[in-house]
Amino acid sequence: MVLKDTIKSMHKYLECIAKDLKKADKGNKAASQRVRTCTIKLAKVSKTFRKESVSDERKTTKRKTTKKTRKPAKRVAKRSTKRKKRR
Repeated sequence: MVLKDTIKSMHKYLECIAKDLKKADKGNKAASQRVRTCTIKLAKVSKTFRKESVSDERKTTKRKTTKKTRKPAKRVAKRSTKRKKRR
């Protein structure tokens, strides 16, 4: 339910920005200010949307109960880089 409220508020801010962008394009300074403030609010809401959508996705997806076992990596014996001194 929280995710739906976040989506509604994102739509509200997007509509606000779209409406005032038309006015700001014509040179309306007040509309430009409203666009700037709405974009800041939209950025905050979009961050919360991301958090909520990720947590919601984790809740709804089913995880596999069996785990695949990895094959152990083959180890290659290192060769000695030091040379033996000859007498």
